Amino acid sequence: MSQHDLTIKSPSEVKKYPATIKVYTRTGDKGTSSLFTGERRAKDDAVFAALGATDELSSVLGLAIAHLQDTAAGDPLISQLEAIQCLLQDVGSNVATPISSSHASPAKINRTRFDPDGHHCSQLERWIDALDGGLPVHRSFILPSGGLAASTLHVARTVCRRAERSLVPLKDDIDREALMFVNRLSDYLFVAARWAAMKQGVPERIYVRQQQQNQSEE
Repeated sequence: MSQHDLTIKSPSEVKKYPATIKVYTRTGDKGTSSLFTGERRAKDDAVFAALGATDELSSVLGLAIAHLQDTAAGDPLISQLEAIQCLLQDVGSNVATPISSSHASPAKINRTRFDPDGHHCSQLERWIDALDGGLPVHRSFILPSGGLAASTLHVARTVCRRAERSLVPLKDDIDREALMFVNRLSDYLFVAARWAAMKQGVPERIYVRQQQQNQSEE
């Protein structure tokens, strides 16, 4: 196992700390929230839009994992998706520490660097190549389909694209590897969806051009 590999612990393995922080703080009741730098911004700021999109993506991945449990496609997708959820948290930390913020300290910027050596993006590419190798070739557009797990992964892919779009306005304030990772992630999710459909034996639907009816037949 390399220093970059992620290990997902079960709840029983995680040390239980006494609850010292309440879920609600009331500090956001006036429509602002705090970045990791300590700076407060309006909740409709581009940073929070990006954080919301990556959080939504992680939630959809959680739903995909639930649909993959006890299926032929569970291994290796579940462990990969759980690792990706953790990495999306790291992307969020990077986003929440904008370099241009007047409150950003070198220590916090260094602490929230994302994948400076490109390992995680390269790992995604290896996963894509491994999954893609045995997939049937389609010469038509593939419609989101292939069963519950595959369709949920397609939903995750579209949310991932939106998350990527939300990061583009912040590209000068975040690590370039964070944007690269989310871009590559949508490719992974497309291939993972197709692979899940194949492993579960559920046919994928393809695009068929719909013929326009003659007016006399309407």
